[in-house]
Amino acid sequence: MVVVGGIVGSGIFATPSEVAQIVDTPALILVAWVLGGALALVGALCFAELGARRPEAGGGYVYLRETFGPLWGFLYGWKLLLVSATGAIAALAIIFARYFVDLVGMGEPWISPIAVGALLFLSGINYLGVRFGSITQNIFTVLKMAALALLIVVGLGWGAEMVDPEATSEVAGSGFTGIMAALGVALIPVLFSHGGWQHVNHIAGEIKKPGRNLPLSLLIGVGLVVGTYLLANTAYLYALGVEGLAASTAPASDAVKNLWGATGGTIMSAGIVASVFGILNLYIMAAPRVYQAMARDDLFFERFADLHPRYETPHRAILLQGGWAIILALSGTFGQLLQYVVFGDWIFFALVVATLFVYRRWDRAGRSKPGAETSFRMFGYPALPVLFILASGFVVVNSVYNEPLNALIGTVLIGAGVPAFLYWRSRNR
Repeated sequence: MVVVGGIVGSGIFATPSEVAQIVDTPALILVAWVLGGALALVGALCFAELGARRPEAGGGYVYLRETFGPLWGFLYGWKLLLVSATGAIAALAIIFARYFVDLVGMGEPWISPIAVGALLFLSGINYLGVRFGSITQNIFTVLKMAALALLIVVGLGWGAEMVDPEATSEVAGSGFTGIMAALGVALIPVLFSHGGWQHVNHIAGEIKKPGRNLPLSLLIGVGLVVGTYLLANTAYLYALGVEGLAASTAPASDAVKNLWGATGGTIMSAGIVASVFGILNLYIMAAPRVYQAMARDDLFFERFADLHPRYETPHRAILLQGGWAIILALSGTFGQLLQYVVFGDWIFFALVVATLFVYRRWDRAGRSKPGAETSFRMFGYPALPVLFILASGFVVVNSVYNEPLNALIGTVLIGAGVPAFLYWRSRNR
């Protein structure tokens, strides 16, 4: 549920229209989603082995700290706390509030109060224990998958043919080079929609039998989402066609509304509200485990290493994260902050996967740290991890090329973690 809930958010309900604008044939649209799903499965395989090796709270922070040194681990957590996780939480809270207000017919002045209320409510739920947070996650993951199931059934069952024989395709007529270039650009929104599977590694320390259950959850969860996304995009094409999908700003609601009327559109909107609420809960649940791990290693405020004496949650980290996310949500700058560090996420994806090479080298040299050996080893090593790192590099280069100023500011924000790291090291020495 955490893996599925971490991937399925607002992306699949919005980005298919962007993909259709870039690649303008049904075949190429589905190829883009197949490629994105394949890369997500490769990333899940890498993270599955890493999580089985080190089933500790903190995920990527733990792997980077052990293999590349504490500075890289600190920068991973710094990015999460400063902008990446908290900015995403703020943005998702606002998105949830906007959909909710539109669904129930409330006025726009209610958006900020509802967003803050959602942040307070979900932070409180996760403060009370991982069980409460996971129950909430399970409920809303089921609801969001039900919304996708409705879209698939309606689109495939009531939709028309998705191919217009008289339609022309500029991309298909541009030759092999043009098709590859278009697919490369289309992969950006596709990969965005497939992101989120890594969050389960953040809570590995609270999973029963993590050496078995964490790899299973990643592979089954990502596989389920990839299959569902392909069916959902096929349903979009049957319900709206390529041109209708490209022109839509809310393709899921439009697809069901076109075939089932206003009532169907309302039901679909309710499913989208549940989907955004569920992924908001996951971000609030997962990221504080990283801050708690940093404090445990004397790289953050000492008291943040403590777990709640009754609920056994990183309660101070949850409160800090919730407070900063509320400030970002009310400031109105969270969208811009997210743009600054989108490319930073993929830099750290590549770095985390690269730690797998270090762990494997330690295995061969007989230098593996206690507990770092694992019975789960991903297949396709080393080719698949290299492929994932190259794909991550493509995303980073594309971000720098298209948004150089945002990339520069993002680099500065992440780089500001270096003096912060030196401060914590000197303070706790």
